[in-house]
Amino acid sequence: MTDDARLGRPVPDWTPPPRPDGLSLSGRFAALEPLSAERHAAALFDVFAGADAVWDYMPVGPFPSAAGFHRWMAEAVTGNDPSFFAIRNLETDRWEGFCSLLRIAPEAGSIEVGFIAYSPALQRTRAATEVQVLLMQWAFEAGYRRYEWKCNALNMPSRRAAQRLGFSYEGVFRQAQVVKGRNRDTAWFAVIDSDWLALKEAFRVWLSPQNFDAEGQQRERLGDLTALVRVASDPELVPAS
Repeated sequence: MTDDARLGRPVPDWTPPPRPDGLSLSGRFAALEPLSAERHAAALFDVFAGADAVWDYMPVGPFPSAAGFHRWMAEAVTGNDPSFFAIRNLETDRWEGFCSLLRIAPEAGSIEVGFIAYSPALQRTRAATEVQVLLMQWAFEAGYRRYEWKCNALNMPSRRAAQRLGFSYEGVFRQAQVVKGRNRDTAWFAVIDSDWLALKEAFRVWLSPQNFDAEGQQRERLGDLTALVRVASDPELVPAS
């Protein structure tokens, strides 16, 4: 092993990428804009009504009142990490969820997607998937090298979503946190920049109109399209759909 190899692969001409401050994104099915309590809290409180399970693995919620939800959101968006986004489903023209980019480390070229709250109306839609595509595309085209997804290891829907989207499984950090008075083991997933071109093509194929029949049912499954890109699959999961 040469001295250079022993010390790690060089990253020539490295320039830290920008932060996502003030970022807005739009696609065919979904649009994102910076989350605002004044603009989004009332509509989002309504679409989350009765969906307490959305908050099971979140560090906050459920919220018993619109005022409490508004207060939490107004405080949450005062910082720039996490950087929160409201999600508009362009097929229904409604605000139907929110998410964030967090643990933003431009100096390392690393960023995480998380704090994902999809209302029942948004779940399992093309808009829900396109939200993740838009954020991942922005991150890699901005110059990030690593794009992370972390979740409670007991949250199997989140683990399935990560694998379906092409994230590679990296293991479980045991007793990583205490959340709402309970232990949290954290499952780690990531996509790196060398994965992006193949994943971008998989997303293009899956989101194309030709991939859906007249009833909106998919012809090819995204998990099948991303399978060859993943360098490690989650051992707790059956093949992603």
